[in-house]
Amino acid sequence: MEKSWSFHLGPVYFDGAVLVMTVLTCAIIFGFVFWASRRMTLRPKGKQNVLEAIIDFVNGVSKDNLGATESRRYSLFIFVLFMFIFVANNIGLMTKIEGSNELTYWKSPTADVGVTLALSLMVSLVATLSSIKRFGFKGYIKHAFLTPAAMLPMNIMEEFINFLSLALRLFGNIFAGEIVIGLITRVGNIEVYYLPLAILLEVAWTAFSLFIGALQAYVFVLLSTMYISEKIAKEE
Repeated sequence: MEKSWSFHLGPVYFDGAVLVMTVLTCAIIFGFVFWASRRMTLRPKGKQNVLEAIIDFVNGVSKDNLGATESRRYSLFIFVLFMFIFVANNIGLMTKIEGSNELTYWKSPTADVGVTLALSLMVSLVATLSSIKRFGFKGYIKHAFLTPAAMLPMNIMEEFINFLSLALRLFGNIFAGEIVIGLITRVGNIEVYYLPLAILLEVAWTAFSLFIGALQAYVFVLLSTMYISEKIAKEE
């Protein structure tokens, strides 16, 4: 299993690769949105078209599950969530940097289970707080766990499973993609004769992983909007 460089502040240790790559991911997203949103016109073209296409796509996913009215309240959150996961999924596929001590310095943030658990926890908190705001605390407990009361143990287990599966599905796909790319790279290091094969395999697998990274970003926001919708839906 690969090891990342780390540092500590007092007794608290930080994964340096994950921290740096997370900051870099946020910087890329901010830079893209800032660049694409400059000098916007009523007849979009070029970079503005790209930005608006992404926004329309995310809003479409949100509207399908939350409805037109509710989706407006969560549109910015869902957009940022999608952009972060999309960039974070793919940033580690472009290159791989390792030191002489075999420590990893460049990786996808979402290839770390701590990051995906944090994203899943954030979605759970947004859904829970939205439900409490709508129904009140007692109403939330009844709506989430006591409908019907006999299903309380199953409803508690479902909350935990939803949180865990959302995180592990994303982590598993991205982590596996980076592992395979690392193995293909090592093929080219065995013998020079294997280098052309390794290059072809890596290009093909990188293209496939880019597709998987985009798909997993879509799946994550799709399930997130479904989860939020379930929490705030009024009983008929």
